[in-house]
This record gives sequence, C-alpha cells and structure tokens, in this order.
Amino acid sequence: MSTRGDAAAGPGPARPEPVTPTLLRAWPLPGGGSGKDDRGSVLVIGGARITPGAALLAGVASLRSGAGRLTLAVAESTAVHLAIALPEAGVLALPETASGAVKGAAAAGVVASAVESADAVLVGPGLDDKDEATALLRGLLKMPAGNKPPAIILDAFALGSLPELAGELGPWAGRLILTPNVTEAGILLGHDAGELARDVPKLAEKYGAVVSCQGVIARPGGDGQADSGAAGGIAALLWEITTGHGGLGTSGSGDVLSGTIAGLRARGTTDAQAACWGTHLHASAGDRLASRLGSLGYLARELTEELPPLMMELSS
Repeated sequence: MSTRGDAAAGPGPARPEPVTPTLLRAWPLPGGGSGKDDRGSVLVIGGARITPGAALLAGVASLRSGAGRLTLAVAESTAVHLAIALPEAGVLALPETASGAVKGAAAAGVVASAVESADAVLVGPGLDDKDEATALLRGLLKMPAGNKPPAIILDAFALGSLPELAGELGPWAGRLILTPNVTEAGILLGHDAGELARDVPKLAEKYGAVVSCQGVIARPGGDGQADSGAAGGIAALLWEITTGHGGLGTSGSGDVLSGTIAGLRARGTTDAQAACWGTHLHASAGDRLASRLGSLGYLARELTEELPPLMMELSS
C-alpha cells in the first residue's frame, strides 16, 4: 500500500495510515528472548548539569519498553546522582563546561566504546548548548560503523544541529530516527511546520530518517526497511497516531517518547516500527493517565509506568 499522492491528485499531502491496535498486532514486537542480552542495549547521551532529569526519564522509558541494558552518559557533576537514582543503569561521566554543558568533542571520545556496544544510541535529552551538541554529533559521525552499527535517535538540542550537519549524515543513512516537536520541526525544515502530513515526509526525505512529530510518523522512500510481504499499512511510508491527550504537553514528555522509541529499536524492530509503536504507546499512556488522574497535571515519569501493561495488551 502506498501513501504517496499520485500525479493526477496534485501536490496535496499524502493520506497517513492510521496506527491502530489492529495494525500493531499485525506488526508484533520482537520477543523477550532468554535474557537481557537478547533485548538489546541502549545508550542515552545527554544530561547537562541543570537538566539531568531528561536523560533519566529517557533511560527509564527505554527499560520500561523492554530494552535489556541501559547506559547513561551525562555531565560528570550529575553522574553519581543519576547512578543512585537509577541503579539499573551503568553511568558514564562526561567532561563539562564551566556552565555544566556536556563538552561535545571530548564527550564523543569518552562514549566511543559504549557506542560500539550499543544497539540504539539516543542523543539529546538534557543537552543545553547547541555548539557543544554539534561538536558531539560530529564526533559521533566520525566513529567507525563496525559490524553492527547502532540505530541513532536524535531529540531535543541534538536536533538543532542537524541543519548545519545535513551534508554530513551519510554514515547514519538507514539508521537515523528523529523525534522533533513542532517548533523543532520548523527549525529542521527552515520554515514553520504547517500541515504535518505534508511536512513530516519532507523532513524524512531531507535527512534520510524516520521522523516522529506530534503523532505523525514518516520514513523516506526506498529506506529498505519495509516489512516484505506485510499487509496493509505496515508497508506504508506515512502514519498517524489515532489516540493521545493534550496533557502529554508536559515537561519531560518528549524525553519519554524518545526513550521509548530507543528501547523498542534496541530490541530489534525496524526504525519505522519503533517509531509507530513508541509513539502509540506514549499517546495511549497519556490517555490512561488522563482518565485516571485528570486531563492535566499528570507527570512525564508516570507515563513510563503505563508502557509494560500497554505492550502486554497489544501483544495479546
């Protein structure tokens, strides 16, 4: 099934495939295997001095979505605190500036071995300096891909560096996932994001990445990740989440989304599957909290607790 508009239909936006429980059950997640090594390893790089909680939220979400191992790479002044707050994770201390930002070029050297052993690398939650983030990404792009290169998920401040790096992303071709909000999507596009069904596919093509933005998910054509022989919308290029609540617009919610996608990707999904499942789980978790606690006022950390039961229901 193609979601591309045909020539006779003119230049209007394609029609997204709805992401429903029925579609997800036909697109099952990898099983749990026999141990944590079978469920993949996530590396989260972020956590400046004033925003360590962003890396923490993303890391918890990756474990709640089933990843087997987690490493947090954060500013050195926050490392011990996060190691105590999340004893399930390994923690790397990264060099930081006088203001507490992660030093990009130096940090890239520190995380090199962790990147090599990871299945999914999430960069951005809690970074707070664009120039340092750009230097970090440049350092990561120069690393050898190895025999099993990890998926790269970019969020938050890491996204702001992409327009400058657009011509350097070749090493991440076929393994890049972006999770911008609408404002960040506008920065990536170079103009305000208007109709998401039109603009999110443009982002996917421009950066050669799967993109999840405000409930719309797109992958670039010819990315080689379509599920061969799959029925219906699983082989689509554009999807839209059919659930979700306004209360998701709360501090830390985006970190939970990117962490969920990273955890699913580490388990062995395709990029598009991780984005569709992760975005649906995130939105459905918001619905559950809204019905139980109220439409506004629930916390991003509470979203993570809803992920395991939601996955179990969708796997039944």
